[in-house]
Amino acid sequence: MKLSSKSLLAAITLPVLLTACQSNGESMELTATDFQHHNWELVQIDGQDINLDSKEVAPRLEIGENMTANGNAGCNNFFGQAELKNNQLRIDKMGMTMKMCPDAAMEVEQAMSKTLMEWSDVTLTKDQMILTNGIHTLTFNLRDWVN
Repeated sequence: MKLSSKSLLAAITLPVLLTACQSNGESMELTATDFQHHNWELVQIDGQDINLDSKEVAPRLEIGENMTANGNAGCNNFFGQAELKNNQLRIDKMGMTMKMCPDAAMEVEQAMSKTLMEWSDVTLTKDQMILTNGIHTLTFNLRDWVN
């Protein structure tokens, strides 16, 4: 089969045009599938790295089947139902254990839990999720388990 020069030009330029449409700042609609079955570790709050001592567990958010959410907010464990609407995420009816922890862990927990309970804009890449709202910006790295 022989391609004409017009067909060859179309075959070459189509992938370039499609890539340009995806990278020109237009955001694609996120779906539950983009979040389910992933474990996210909180690494920054408002651009500041999370500093943990050797006894502390990194705050994390796991989103499972049917958008069930659970994790550790820095001190206490939490659970709830993640919701996704218009590229915004929140955890509805979030429940949490109620133990006291050192001040630094409690500050991380308050920032994380307040942000997760409110609608936040989501930026999602291959390895990172950023939640931003009027309260805080939370940066998570993907930390899926390897079996």
